[in-house]
Amino acid sequence: MAAPLLLIAAGGTGGHMFPAQALAEAMVSKGWRVKLSTDARGARYAGGYPKAVTVERVASATFARGGPLAKLTVPVRLAVGVIGAVWRMLRNRPNAVVGFGGYPTIPALAAAMILRVPHMIHEQNGVLGRVNQIFARRVRWIGCGTWPTDLPDGVEGHHTGNPVRAAVLERAGAPYIPPGDYPMSLLVIGGSQGARVLSDVVPGALATLPDTLRTRIRVAHQARPEDEARVNAAYAEAGIKAEVAPFFSDIPSRLADAQLVISRSGASSVADISVIGRPSILVPFAAAANDHQTANARGLVAAEAAILIPESRLDAATLSGHVAAILENPDAAVRMAHAALAHGIPDATDRLVTLVEALTTKEST
Repeated sequence: MAAPLLLIAAGGTGGHMFPAQALAEAMVSKGWRVKLSTDARGARYAGGYPKAVTVERVASATFARGGPLAKLTVPVRLAVGVIGAVWRMLRNRPNAVVGFGGYPTIPALAAAMILRVPHMIHEQNGVLGRVNQIFARRVRWIGCGTWPTDLPDGVEGHHTGNPVRAAVLERAGAPYIPPGDYPMSLLVIGGSQGARVLSDVVPGALATLPDTLRTRIRVAHQARPEDEARVNAAYAEAGIKAEVAPFFSDIPSRLADAQLVISRSGASSVADISVIGRPSILVPFAAAANDHQTANARGLVAAEAAILIPESRLDAATLSGHVAAILENPDAAVRMAHAALAHGIPDATDRLVTLVEALTTKEST
């Protein structure tokens, strides 16, 4: 008899794709067959998935981008995607479907509803995304990465935490080296949409640090391709050793090496920072739907593991002051690192696997 089949549907951002990757890795290791349903944007993040995972690109669309004419075609494109997903499920019926959010998940989840395939969603953020809001009352379970998650009245969530990739788990709880009189590593990560403001502010903020600090820091800064040259120039002018790139494939290693992380508070970033356990300064992306990045940061801030700076209050002087306060107080930095680690949920993938496996049992129907 063929191994059970899991269909994972995830949207085209790392925030959706990385937790989905963690689940794919776990289910493949348990002997399941796994398919990933995503769009062309999401496929760019699929390179790290296990080779056994089949990637299916689906027709999808979003109301968030494009002009009026493009928005008029969205329902048609989504309908085409749903029809295609139904056809594929009829030919190779999955045992379970899990959606991780984003418009590319609509075809798979809608097809699962039509064909009565057991299905659930996982919400990474503290506020449901638009697509997960649509399906919240129509799925069997909702796994919640951030707790508490704002859910519709009468809808119950299961606190799973946010699954992290195997490469992050390998660094879970890596010993923290506190700031000191030696080269210190700062990691700056902003995500594809939110990196611009960090590129605008962080180099100037670090340039104003006291010489005793500025000359001892080395920075790994993730910047948009169009900003890479100017960010490099700003660090060079300030005499700060920096590596600037649009994407770092070894983020877990860089997190483990960092004395301090400056980051947006996307769900995956918060989960990675927590599982590895590092002090952080979090700047929620102001344009995030329903301000969900502020909700994501609340747990680390409440645990005194992170400092939150609203984007509206982010300037060089404010950021420089917080960076200096952490790097000049090693005992406080160690407390922040330990608090972050205590907040992490390294078994989030196992919790989600339990829900997925239960989807296929008679008791869950």
